[in-house]
Amino acid sequence: MAAILKFLAAIMLFTIITKGNCQCTLDDIKVSQSQTGKTVPNKQEWRLTLNNTCICTQLELKLSCKGFQTVEPIDPSIIAISGDECTVVNNGNPFYGFTTLSFNYAWDTSFPFKPISSQISCS
Repeated sequence: MAAILKFLAAIMLFTIITKGNCQCTLDDIKVSQSQTGKTVPNKQEWRLTLNNTCICTQLELKLSCKGFQTVEPIDPSIIAISGDECTVVNNGNPFYGFTTLSFNYAWDTSFPFKPISSQISCS
């Protein structure tokens, strides 16, 4: 009986520790977009803002961007586009908790960017 109680206590402790280290998820990356009011070669300019709403830092944040097009160059120190993924470069800095990052692009309609992966770092 004592062995079972120790085992259950160990499982509960492990669950608490694991949950404490996983405070953030991709759901904590909020994506918002708005028109800037400008046109760039006859395309609407859009401002995409990423907001990390959790205290933890998110590293190597990747967004889905399959089919993404823009006539306005995007600064590669902010976002690196490779195939169907866009990696948040953020000038080589981590995407710290409670911070935002924005960039502009130009196309007929807004693009449905969605976070698809990241490495979460909490300390």
